Amino acid sequence: MDALFSKSIKAGDRTYFIDVKEAKNKSKYLTIAESKLAKEGDKKFSRSSVMVFDNQVEKIREALDEAIKTMKRE
Repeated sequence: MDALFSKSIKAGDRTYFIDVKEAKNKSKYLTIAESKLAKEGDKKFSRSSVMVFDNQVEKIREALDEAIKTMKRE
């Protein structure tokens, strides 16, 4: 399944992937995934992801905005 939007963000030994895809029923959903080396010296990666469907994405955005504001407070 091709992504409608895709962005990867490298952060040290981790890579984050943000993708928007379309399901068979034409609804859109967001996936946020993290990939990292499973163990030091090992070439295997572990990957975990979260799927957010279009009817919940606004609530997730609002929560992320609040979290970011909290992180930026001094």
